[in-house]
Amino acid sequence: MGEVRAAGGGGCCPPMSLFRSESMQLVQLIIPMESAHVTVSYLGDLGLLQFKDLNADKSPFQRTYAAQIKKSGEMARRLRFFKDQMLKTGFSPKKSATQADINIDDLEVKLAELEAELVEINANGEKLQRAYNELVEYKLVLQKASEFFHSARSSAAEQQSEYASRQIGEESLDTPLLLEQVEKNVFVVFYSGERAKNKILKICEAFGANRYPFSEDLNKQDHMVAEVSGRLSELKTTIDVGLLQRDNLLQTIGDQFEQWEFLVRKEKSIYHTLNMLSLDVTRKCLVAEGWSPVFATKLIQEALQRASFDSNSQVGAIFQVLQTKELPPTYFRTNKFTSPFQEIVDAYGVAKYQEANPTVYTIVTFPFLFAVMFGDWGHGICLLLATLYLIIREKKFSSQKLGDIMEMMFGGRYCILLMALFSIYTGLIYNEFFSVPFELFAPSAYACRDLSCRQVAKLLGTLDSTTMGLIKVRPTYPFGVDPVWHGSRSELPFLNSLKMKMSILLGVAQMNLGIILSYCNAKFFRNGVNVWFQFIPQLIFLNSLFGYLSLLIIVKWSTGSQADLYHVMIYMFLSPTDDLGENQLFAGQKTLQLALLLLALVAVPWMLIPKPFILKKQHQDRHRGHSYTPLESSEDNFQLGANHDSHDHEEFEFSEVFVHQLIHTIEFVLGSVSNTASYLRLWALSLAHSELSSVFYDKLLMLAWGYNNVIILIVGIIVSFVLLLGCC
Repeated sequence: MGEVRAAGGGGCCPPMSLFRSESMQLVQLIIPMESAHVTVSYLGDLGLLQFKDLNADKSPFQRTYAAQIKKSGEMARRLRFFKDQMLKTGFSPKKSATQADINIDDLEVKLAELEAELVEINANGEKLQRAYNELVEYKLVLQKASEFFHSARSSAAEQQSEYASRQIGEESLDTPLLLEQVEKNVFVVFYSGERAKNKILKICEAFGANRYPFSEDLNKQDHMVAEVSGRLSELKTTIDVGLLQRDNLLQTIGDQFEQWEFLVRKEKSIYHTLNMLSLDVTRKCLVAEGWSPVFATKLIQEALQRASFDSNSQVGAIFQVLQTKELPPTYFRTNKFTSPFQEIVDAYGVAKYQEANPTVYTIVTFPFLFAVMFGDWGHGICLLLATLYLIIREKKFSSQKLGDIMEMMFGGRYCILLMALFSIYTGLIYNEFFSVPFELFAPSAYACRDLSCRQVAKLLGTLDSTTMGLIKVRPTYPFGVDPVWHGSRSELPFLNSLKMKMSILLGVAQMNLGIILSYCNAKFFRNGVNVWFQFIPQLIFLNSLFGYLSLLIIVKWSTGSQADLYHVMIYMFLSPTDDLGENQLFAGQKTLQLALLLLALVAVPWMLIPKPFILKKQHQDRHRGHSYTPLESSEDNFQLGANHDSHDHEEFEFSEVFVHQLIHTIEFVLGSVSNTASYLRLWALSLAHSELSSVFYDKLLMLAWGYNNVIILIVGIIVSFVLLLGCC
């Protein structure tokens, strides 16, 4: 396994970072304790070393730097507390391009002081707000009770009326803990007897009702109201001062919050990494192992030297490359253009070490297949303008904090750029500009044959190739669909046939590309088993059926034949020996179909049976110490030997290998059929997009145009434009 990787292989794809993952090496670092923190920090900034966990047998609490991680976690908790407080009060952390110029120990002290100060301010604010609420309640009780008892001196009837209308008063109060308003009622309870009083008091306590003293003397009541009002004014001033102090403190925190958060996250990551390192027997050095790209060797060594110098270490770190049979991780060098495509591919699965990278081809195929579904050069231009705006302002946007959706669009701006360009291209092929055709490259090749046809065409505003009997009077339209097809009765059948067949051709071509890439991988790893018993039978099976269908489509387009391809493909399986009759496209077609059907049938056991037996024979030869056969280093055995150096002889289970091969064979056979059908989505979505744009244009824009009303026309144009953009 190690020999295959070290050799670099051969094959059709050059071993470049664009086509294959970077060559990786297992390295060992011996780092002095005094420079370990700075070293890991510099290596983390470099981002070209993946550390291995050398303490996997230890729990997180048994590791060397558990206390430092706990301390970092406590600082992160304080930052989360600050963030919650800022969100509650409407502040947002400011984004800063500069790094925090503060030591992590000083930051810990500062965060603790800020937390204590903020907690104290909040606690004082809660006490003041609670006292303020109680005084407000007391004032309301005095006012409502005074009014109530004053009205009690009137007649009995008036007393009943006033009692019914004034026994309850409502007021909104701010609760200090929940920061929300709560409606409270002022009420009076009349009772008789001590037992009733005790029950009423218990009920009030159970429901959290506050009780206040009330004097029957009117002068004392007025004096108490004035006294409470004065205390309320003082408390209000004190509360406002406290809120201002809290806001100033949160403003100070918000100015440096992101810098502090980055520093704490970095510190926690550094100690997590240090916990993956093992202590030397002298407990003066840390030993680290990790994977790095070969090209990064010099960069890592320079980072180690800088770390030793900056930490004033008397001893420098030692860097050495280890020989191993472990399977290296996959690393691709990307940039702002290729990274979104690499992320799309990685979402479905990461390529194995030094396998051919599908991202190279996805850069073209992904936006092009999008354009096949949404081909309209009007929509493409709108998408292009929006993308160019993101690209032109990318320096500004990259320094701002964007929302989730905007962040996703900005990250994929170059992907969207290609989608827009390909949409313009396919839109020109479909001859659709917001569903409207144009004679851009030449006049239509067709015209009316007689005067009556021209009169009807003038009345309908379009030519109809089905009902009007058009004749070809000019050379074939040079690029794309002739505009005469749009608006005719034959438009839907013609464009459906075109897009459906084109979808099949594109799908079969892309599936063949995937099979060819499997050959590149097999050739690169010198895996003859996969070449002869995977690549060749898969290529034969796919092209015996769907490659042949693609050939029939091209021949039918080239010859103008009226053959029914559905009939040809169905009866190729049901009645392969029957004559094709009017569905024959070329001489010898029947014989070719029989040969292709036989090849497809042979390809299935060819994929299934030989490979497991060959792998078993290779395993037996290796186990006996025999030399490798020419068909060596299969992917399956490569995986078996990739776990660890000590596992030189992995147990070979023939039943598992055979079942695995059976699953792959069934998956490929069924996948060839289902994937070809799935590519018909290109046609289906293209049809839906075209028809939806046409409906918006005909039933909305043209309908508004027919009213001869400026307001209706403006509204129709705006709504149509928004809906048409929504189709992009």
